[in-house]
Amino acid sequence: MADTARVALVTGARGGIGSAIVAQLESDGWIVHAVDVDEADLTTREGNRSVVDAALAAHGRLDAIVPNAGFQHVAPVREFPEEQWDRLLALLLTSPFLLSRYAWDALATSGEGRICVVASAHALAASPFKAGYVAAKHGVLGLVKTLALEGAPVGISATAVCPGYVRTPLVEAQISAQAAVHDLPPEQVLTDVLLRRQAVKRLLEPSEVAAVVGFLLSPAGRGITGVPVPIDLGWTAA
Repeated sequence: MADTARVALVTGARGGIGSAIVAQLESDGWIVHAVDVDEADLTTREGNRSVVDAALAAHGRLDAIVPNAGFQHVAPVREFPEEQWDRLLALLLTSPFLLSRYAWDALATSGEGRICVVASAHALAASPFKAGYVAAKHGVLGLVKTLALEGAPVGISATAVCPGYVRTPLVEAQISAQAAVHDLPPEQVLTDVLLRRQAVKRLLEPSEVAAVVGFLLSPAGRGITGVPVPIDLGWTAA
């Protein structure tokens, strides 16, 4: 298998961080099986199994998975919609588990399988009004640690990339939602709310996150497993 291009499954691949990861991996020589919401409902078991099966059917192997699909909902706990809680945990926590479970044998067969979950600085720190997102991202970090421990004997590594705020449609949508919750004009939300705890007061670019994912999936990333990899511009330094 060493003479064959390696295959990565990337979810949430259409825009923002996902499309940047696809471009990065393809430039690194990977074959990328890119999926987005039109291909499968990743809040269901059937949807997660179908994308793994499709990748294996199309390429005959699977060497890495990059669970990246996600969304955000901003609301106080007492008003947080229960259906949004369910969807957030299903997509941000249960989907990475199911993708890992269904891809496990193929990743082990690869001999150097990689699981790289796109988590968030919210896997390491909390913010108000994001109960579902924060809970799911904290949970996925625990999942990654367990995947790394179980994967070590069969050559599978697992990491969680934890970026701060990235210039994506998801973040742009948050600005208006946070403006309503905090009763602030939208122009103040970026500096006074979103970037308040970052030492460096700027948004990350999707390509910066993608470059770290590319490194973790490269030969240079072989020794990194079971840990979060923060790209948070100093958010969690304090």
